[in-house]
Amino acid sequence: MVRSANNALYCGISTNPQRRLSEHQSKPQGAKALKGKGPLSLVFSAEVGDRSQASKVEYQLKRLHKTSKEKLVAEPALFPEYLHKWLD
Repeated sequence: MVRSANNALYCGISTNPQRRLSEHQSKPQGAKALKGKGPLSLVFSAEVGDRSQASKVEYQLKRLHKTSKEKLVAEPALFPEYLHKWLD
């Protein structure tokens, strides 16, 4: 998850989160939702397996309320519990 200057959280998938963050910040291939919203910071990332699983997790993360996302950012150790529910 990426945090924008206005404190919004953006979810996406990538094989290299640091590279993707850099693209969001400085290149045209960044997400439209993040254009002009900098500075950006990577606040949460996790490996989840293949692209199919990553897409399923991204979908579920985007459905969470912001308070739940903030809790996950503050306590990354909770992620396996979420992952277990989402991929079973």
